[in-house]
Amino acid sequence: MSKKQGTVVITGASTGVGRATALLLAQEGYQVFAGVRTEKDAELLRLNSAGNLTPITLDITKLEQIKAATEIVSSAVGEKGLLGLVNNAGILVDGPLEYLDLDELRWQFEVNVIGQVAVTQAFLPMIRQAKGRIINIGSVSGKISSPFFSALCASKFALEALTDSLRMELYPWGIEVILIEPGSIASAAPDKVEASLQKKLANMSPTARAMYGDIYKFSLEQLIKSNRMGMLPQEVADVIQKALETKKPKTRYFLSKEKVILNLFLMLAKILPDRVCDAIQLQELELKN
Repeated sequence: MSKKQGTVVITGASTGVGRATALLLAQEGYQVFAGVRTEKDAELLRLNSAGNLTPITLDITKLEQIKAATEIVSSAVGEKGLLGLVNNAGILVDGPLEYLDLDELRWQFEVNVIGQVAVTQAFLPMIRQAKGRIINIGSVSGKISSPFFSALCASKFALEALTDSLRMELYPWGIEVILIEPGSIASAAPDKVEASLQKKLANMSPTARAMYGDIYKFSLEQLIKSNRMGMLPQEVADVIQKALETKKPKTRYFLSKEKVILNLFLMLAKILPDRVCDAIQLQELELKN
């Protein structure tokens, strides 16, 4: 059986990278099960797909939906098993840590960490049957911490650790565990960040707004600007396909239009004092005193 006759499950396929990956792999001949949360998103995927694509309702924070999804996929693949699982679903929680709502912080980890593990555990028996691959979608935020994105960065750092551990644990079965680390991506995310910014500013206490409002707003505006000029979701989808098909894939694929600059910063971060690295980032955000 060639790889392109295999089956792949993708979470968070309603928009962005997940959607682009689902459409690409279906077009390339894979049987794709694309996780979405609404019937509207499911219908849009069906209308735009040129291949064997089946939307499935999959909120990765709901165990009953994960269980139902595994039953659907298991029934379809039988003894062939699952060639690939792409853990793409994720959210962004932002704001100054001093005033970050603890329920929002918990939700960040529920989606970006616990949900990833829950889906992986559920589909691993099928992955093992096919000696398939697990691809986790991380972020440059899993390498570099930034002010006002502490929750996101912490969750992506955690996903990096989980990916590394799982890769070693599954080595005896020849199951590859791969991390894709994109930088800024041009997708619907900037619009979501803009909406989040306005909501957060409106809900900030007068004290919090006086302390952080202007610089927090500037920080989010910089993120929105960066994302609008970022990589296309299709570019990340191409790398995901490569990670599925390459005989000996890399353990990490770091993708960014600013890859050279980011790699230089990461290299310097290993040898420079923390305060020097802090100053570089703070100066970029016009926070330096």
